[in-house]
Amino acid sequence: MSRHLDDPADAITPEVLLRAYACGIFPMSESADDPGLYWVEPQRRGIIPLDRLVVSSRLARTVRSGRYEIRFDSDFGAVVDACAAPGEGRGTTWINARIRRLYGALFRIGHCHTVEAWEDGALVGGLYGVSLGAAFFGESMFHRARDASKVALVHLVAGLLQGGYRLLDTQFVTDHLRSLGAVEVSRTDYRRLLDRAIGEPARWPSAPLLPQDALDLVRKASETSA
Repeated sequence: MSRHLDDPADAITPEVLLRAYACGIFPMSESADDPGLYWVEPQRRGIIPLDRLVVSSRLARTVRSGRYEIRFDSDFGAVVDACAAPGEGRGTTWINARIRRLYGALFRIGHCHTVEAWEDGALVGGLYGVSLGAAFFGESMFHRARDASKVALVHLVAGLLQGGYRLLDTQFVTDHLRSLGAVEVSRTDYRRLLDRAIGEPARWPSAPLLPQDALDLVRKASETSA
């Protein structure tokens, strides 16, 4: 379900945006060049259960190798720019100027975060999303080097577990996310998970864990839930 916000004078503030997330809706645009926004509330919502992230042996080796330096919140603008740029399998994105401004404002007040993968001083992968209570809403991710976004996701999940988060929302489920453990839940089930998560406190970590520590935390959560 979606509702267009076509009035250019529509005053969506960071506070309005956070209230929308708390109600289970989020904004998108038709394209990067379209100034309009619309609210989206999917019938079926994508999530990655924090105790069911799928880490292949190859991905674990890449994380463990330390090939990518992982940083939190060091270059929000560069991450959004990369997520908005045309990439493999996509000619355009939904990240327009209003989205950039809104989420930049959320970043400045501590409700939006990035996980970044760097190699030889260059940003080669990462993601950004919104934090509210014990819920994290993944917005977009990108990669310029093999498995860079996947390594960022492993560190995201480890950081969320470390900080006491309960919900990782992916909005939709793609084949890529499904291979990493994403599942779809009904709107009713999602609202139940959301209400529980935003009512609890969580703490965004100040720095990522060491690679092996991140893997161990993700593996422990999976074994505990089995």
